[in-house]
Amino acid sequence: MTEPSLEPAEALDFPPTLREVMLRPRWLAMLALCLVVAGVFAWLGQWQLSSAIDTDPPEPGATERVLELDEVVEPGAYLEEPLVGQRVEVSGSWDPGDFLIVSSRFNDDVEGYWVTGRLQREDASSLAVAIGWTASRERAEAAVADLSSQADGGVTVGLTGRVISDEGPAVATGDDPYEMTRMSPAALLGQWGEVPGEVYRPYLTSADPTGGITDAGLEEISSPAPELSSPINWLNIFYAIEWAVFAGFAFYLWYRLARDAWEREIEQREGIDPDALDDVDD
Repeated sequence: MTEPSLEPAEALDFPPTLREVMLRPRWLAMLALCLVVAGVFAWLGQWQLSSAIDTDPPEPGATERVLELDEVVEPGAYLEEPLVGQRVEVSGSWDPGDFLIVSSRFNDDVEGYWVTGRLQREDASSLAVAIGWTASRERAEAAVADLSSQADGGVTVGLTGRVISDEGPAVATGDDPYEMTRMSPAALLGQWGEVPGEVYRPYLTSADPTGGITDAGLEEISSPAPELSSPINWLNIFYAIEWAVFAGFAFYLWYRLARDAWEREIEQREGIDPDALDDVDD
């Protein structure tokens, strides 16, 4: 009796696994692109994180040490953030015709006026100085007259105060187009007379309301020490987290696209039209 011959079984055609689809050249190339994109996002996040922490914060009380003005800022240069409110000393002479009034100035929550002047230094550079405060417009105008009559362009005076960043000019809203409500050397420059040299961008709040020349009835300007800011910039940390999320999303997008392609291939093998399923879902 002849035994039946055993023919080799036909190879079974199994559907691809998700891993096999992901290892195809097309999806490996897509993964490489996602790695590049995620690397850029990671670099941006690291940059934001490194900018978020001040590794060299100013020492407590650093602004209370009196420095020479030239050690803090140069004429025409912007005042660096850690130096805003720094106490400085400076010398120069007043220009008798450049004493001006700035309104809407507060001293301990009381609104009033600043009397300001242009201090010309030995190198011909000019510094805007807030000399003193008064609650009365009439007293401010009288102080301008007193200071102008006592000022002598040839007499050198020494002042101590805090150096503050330019507040920026304000648009005039009252009847007087020349009224100033913000302390801005740039705006003051437009009303000063002849200025021979460069002008400092920041201004000085003087600790001496006499301007070193006369008691014009002004009060000392309230200018407390600036508060110490946190060495951590939380906004930059938030941005760094955002970049990390974007980097993770690049990998998720690659995985989702590869999985969608795998699921579509399985449906096609099973004779299911994916487009028809989409129409049913709609």
